[in-house]
Amino acid sequence: MLRSFVRSAGLWALSAISVFTVADSGWAQGIAVQGVGPVNRSMAGASTAAPIDAAGAIHWNPATISGLPHNEVTFGLELLLPDETLFSTLGPASGSTDAESGVAPIPTVAWVQHAEDDRITYGLGMFGVAGYRANYPASLTNPISTPQSNTPGVPGGLGRIFSELEVLQIVPTVSFAVTDRLSIGFAPTVSLARIGAQPLFLVEPDDADGSGQPRYPDGLGNRYHWGFGGQLGIYYIADGGWHWGASIKSPQWFEEFRFMTTDEIGGPRLETVNIDYPMILSLGVAYSGIERWVIAVDARYFDYKNTDGFRTTGFRPDFASVLGLGWNNIFSVSTGVQYEYTERLTLRGGYTYQQVPFSSSRTIFNVASPLIIEHVASVGASYQWNRHVAFNVAYVHGFENSVTGPIEQPGTGPIPGSSVTSRVAAYALSVGATVRY
Repeated sequence: MLRSFVRSAGLWALSAISVFTVADSGWAQGIAVQGVGPVNRSMAGASTAAPIDAAGAIHWNPATISGLPHNEVTFGLELLLPDETLFSTLGPASGSTDAESGVAPIPTVAWVQHAEDDRITYGLGMFGVAGYRANYPASLTNPISTPQSNTPGVPGGLGRIFSELEVLQIVPTVSFAVTDRLSIGFAPTVSLARIGAQPLFLVEPDDADGSGQPRYPDGLGNRYHWGFGGQLGIYYIADGGWHWGASIKSPQWFEEFRFMTTDEIGGPRLETVNIDYPMILSLGVAYSGIERWVIAVDARYFDYKNTDGFRTTGFRPDFASVLGLGWNNIFSVSTGVQYEYTERLTLRGGYTYQQVPFSSSRTIFNVASPLIIEHVASVGASYQWNRHVAFNVAYVHGFENSVTGPIEQPGTGPIPGSSVTSRVAAYALSVGATVRY
């Protein structure tokens, strides 16, 4: 009866979770989230060689699901609160604007089942894997947020600045234990993503009202778009409590994003933008040779420079629309520690260092995507309520960081004496449950 209940609950949750959205901001590794679910988050995402729960194993290394000792279903919901401020200076004018991005819900569900042939393990995950959100009101004092000008020769800002990226991923997974020590895993990935932007500065502004001063349209009329890719992983258990793992996530190649927007006088306008999700390489090592302890370290590489939407920056020949965000390839390092304090209570902690994906000179092109936090700390715990059910919780803190660069004018370059600064911190609470059978 328990087995039937778990299977039914897992299928129901994997269907019902599609009504949620994900919007992560502030501490992502670029746009990619640091971890999925409260257990993986409390370990700072370090799971490439440390299969502790179904969600982290499926997400970061499909081969490691062979190392989970039980069949399990894991549920989680994270509530993320970013704290964002935008400062700018232009000539004698200067000001700041606080964002009102609000709490973002990030869902996680994962299921792992060992086949009767012990060498094969199946899994299915559905998580929010990437995103950001910024929501700055227009301002009359902060130069970067002043309304777009409709008068030739009169400078203007971007007005209200809103951006949102949500990426939900479905990951059917299979792992094969080649030997008692070596496993390989594969997972095709199907993604759903939605992008919103105000103004939509990745397209050419228009002058439909004939004023001689073109303005950007909004980019809020947007549906969910499909993307596809895959991931491969390898997991090896060595002597003396050492574990090794590696995985590669291919890019997620998305269909062209379409925006149903309007021109300056409200006429219909259809715009398209190409944006993909980057390739990610992960290497991990874990040590479990000390009774009750697991120590894990992951290193990751994110290939933004070869990803549509991120590889280039600057203004197009129209001297107004932007080529892309101009991100660099980045590295991150995560370490997590787990300690079984009692038979019922397990404690965890983690830390991540990650590089900022863009240089200060490109701050102006990233005021709507302020993904700049470098240091992230996490703590968490699991309580074994009974033989089958455990409750999980994690708190994650993204320490404040800021970047500053010049304001750049189309056709002329950086404006002397100008500056724009993004400041971001973030906080999250993640809760969930694991059912093992």
